[in-house]
Amino acid sequence: MSPVHEGPPPPGARAAVAVAFCPAPPLLLPAVEVRAAADTRALRAACAAAVTDLLAVRPEVVVVVGTGAAPGERFGTGDVGCLHGFGIAVELPFDGRVRPGGKHVPVPHALGASLLDQAGFAGVRVGVGPDDLAQLVRDLPAPVGVLAMGDGSARRTMKAPGYLDEAAAPFDAAVADALSSGDANALAGLDVDEGERLLADGVPVWRAVGAALSGGRITARLHHDAAPFGVGYLAASWVAA
Repeated sequence: MSPVHEGPPPPGARAAVAVAFCPAPPLLLPAVEVRAAADTRALRAACAAAVTDLLAVRPEVVVVVGTGAAPGERFGTGDVGCLHGFGIAVELPFDGRVRPGGKHVPVPHALGASLLDQAGFAGVRVGVGPDDLAQLVRDLPAPVGVLAMGDGSARRTMKAPGYLDEAAAPFDAAVADALSSGDANALAGLDVDEGERLLADGVPVWRAVGAALSGGRITARLHHDAAPFGVGYLAASWVAA
């Protein structure tokens, strides 16, 4: 792999693919908390910075990739996500106004769309699952934007959703190292079974991004690496030439 340099991409940087890696907790939405804690504010700021880096290359299309989409399924204009399963009466349009009969968008895609809204992105959005990312990256004209939504392990502490597993922190640390160094091969090689055992929902997404960009020259920047609620939250940005 070619040398990697840390730092944000310059405005208008030449790129084939720009990626923003963000976690997908409902806490990304200000409406979820009456008063945001410092940890939550830091997470939101990191995600905003990652998306800003993504949009700096001026992609015409941003592909939002997350779990929950069936192979071959795509989301676009008029589709909508909701957080009713979390006890939150919030609907999140994926792109533009919700249309009658629009598809239901999984939570990671809905939160990704919200991040794009907050950043003012007015271009085309396509939502897919990990299995369909590589083909879209090949087919779409450069520069392509990818917003990769996924959490680290939910077993980082005893109060975590999956309780404590001593392997969780080292697993997330390895992902953070790959994100900060732009190591696409390391992401592509993440252990699926271990990710499932550690409740790391981001593994399929990270593997898909790594496989799609393997062999490219990547500029990488890690914005966030924390687990304030016992879940690993990682935010980063890549630009692949």
